[in-house]
Amino acid sequence: RYASPEMCFVFSDRYKFRTWRQLWLWLAEAEQTLGLPITDEQIQEMKSNLDNIDFKMAAEEEKRLRHDVMAHVHTFGHCCPKAAGIIHLGATSCYVGDNTDLIILRNALDLLLPKLARVISRLADFAKERASLPTLGFTHFQPAQLTTVGKRCCLWIQDLCMDLQNLKRVRDDLRFRGVKGTTGTQASFLQLFEGDDHKVEQLDKMVTDKAGFKRAFIITGQTYTRKVDIEVLSVLASLGASVHKICTDIRLLANLKEMEEPFEKQQIGSSAMPYKRNPMRSERCCSLARHLMTLVMDPLQTASVQWFERTLDDSANRRICLAEAFLTADTILNTLQNISEGLVVYPKVIERRIRQELPFMATENIIMAMVKAGGSRQDCHEKIRVLSQQAASVVKQEGGDNDLIERIQADAYFSPIHSQLDRLLDPSSFTGRASQQVQRFLEEEVYPLLKPYESVMKVKAELCL
Repeated sequence: RYASPEMCFVFSDRYKFRTWRQLWLWLAEAEQTLGLPITDEQIQEMKSNLDNIDFKMAAEEEKRLRHDVMAHVHTFGHCCPKAAGIIHLGATSCYVGDNTDLIILRNALDLLLPKLARVISRLADFAKERASLPTLGFTHFQPAQLTTVGKRCCLWIQDLCMDLQNLKRVRDDLRFRGVKGTTGTQASFLQLFEGDDHKVEQLDKMVTDKAGFKRAFIITGQTYTRKVDIEVLSVLASLGASVHKICTDIRLLANLKEMEEPFEKQQIGSSAMPYKRNPMRSERCCSLARHLMTLVMDPLQTASVQWFERTLDDSANRRICLAEAFLTADTILNTLQNISEGLVVYPKVIERRIRQELPFMATENIIMAMVKAGGSRQDCHEKIRVLSQQAASVVKQEGGDNDLIERIQADAYFSPIHSQLDRLLDPSSFTGRASQQVQRFLEEEVYPLLKPYESVMKVKAELCL
């Protein structure tokens, strides 16, 4: 429903089974190069039929044989009669199954990385533009000291930068299963090459190189270790947590009317309430992120119960969780990019909320100014305490505006600093080094991280449905 056509294709049957055939071709080419009696005609026949997949025949064969790999061996052999006898030579099912999964994981990560980089880039633009715009900070979702809109956005960006680094690390750490045989000992290939250990190692390396991997596992059982799946889905789950936090913040800010996600001209917020502007994009991200975060439990449990060299209770589970994790992450990043390309800020609402809370936060500054003017800290503290309680009562019990500053202006005790009040209440003086932190963070940490993705930065996000 939501994922991009590119990610859907990576997890499609056509891509999977076409990759199986490619792996059988690479194996045959390498075996031929190393001296096995495989002809150029057989190789060419396989090459010519990589995309000629009879899915109906494969389904019928699988129903008959109850074995998906052998069903496709027979189906490939049917359109390659001359090569049929050497297809899958010396291999076990996991030669195509696991190696294809690793190729798919690599390619899926390659799709996610630039999408995440684009989200970070859009948010970086947003943060830079609003680096100095004061806004009320919240701790415990209660009013706290001021920050800036840009600084708050950098909290989101920092988490996503960690996710980008982790995705890149996991992608670069992926290793090929390679050519290992039924229990990982390479015994079948050692037999094919009449005990020539060097040729077996060469075979493994040649196929690994053809698949575009820098290295393969030295040790495997029948499968590559399922801890790889844990590594990959842990990073995706962590990304889900980052996005959930960001989109929850946006939803809360939408309620406060300080910020909104994009809302299209003819978009309907509610079928019953025409005035509604619901943050449906952020809600979608939160909904899917919750699902993404739970999926890591599948590979954790799968890896823990892989008896000895392998059991088959991993297979059906992995077909679901690996695909769903990437399709979900893809959807989330597409949607978050769309959100980040159209975030709307309402400075006047932000300013009004600051005015409501800032007088209380400014009391310490007012006390210090009074002391500098010759007053007593204790006397000033008591005066401020009484006036603050009165102002709070107006806000909470009468629903009025915070009138603390008006009370201070009307009190002769504070006359020595009346002329300073505007300066003491300037919101920008309460944001500390927020704007400088934004600038330094973007320049030192964010922009260098995005540099490898500069060529794809202009791509816009299309919101599915």
